[in-house]
Amino acid sequence: VQLQASGGGLVQAGGSLRLSCVVSGRTYRNYNMGWFRQAPGKEREFVARIAWSGGSTHYADAVKGRFTISRDNAENTVYLQMNSLKPEDTGVYYCAADPRSFIITSPQYNYWGRGTQVTVSS
Repeated sequence: VQLQASGGGLVQAGGSLRLSCVVSGRTYRNYNMGWFRQAPGKEREFVARIAWSGGSTHYADAVKGRFTISRDNAENTVYLQMNSLKPEDTGVYYCAADPRSFIITSPQYNYWGRGTQVTVSS
């Protein structure tokens, strides 16, 4: 399974970005998809997760109400819409995939993309 994230960039506080992650290799529909981020000098942290069916989503408290995770199984793509961005949202954003339903906020996903940089200026 290969994951390719894109859509990062530089944005002012209060702005928006939409990240995309294209999955290839195996049956995309069987995988639950997650987004994580890592700021300089900090550990990788959970951001959001969507079940393979799209019917269940989870968010970190820090992004609830501002970020939305979605997926398009026909396009093998998962999205992260980020609104009202804050400087503390700055970091490298990674998408991840795992077929196990109990893997939600843990960074123990089987497959990871390379990440895309998001920088929010104040």
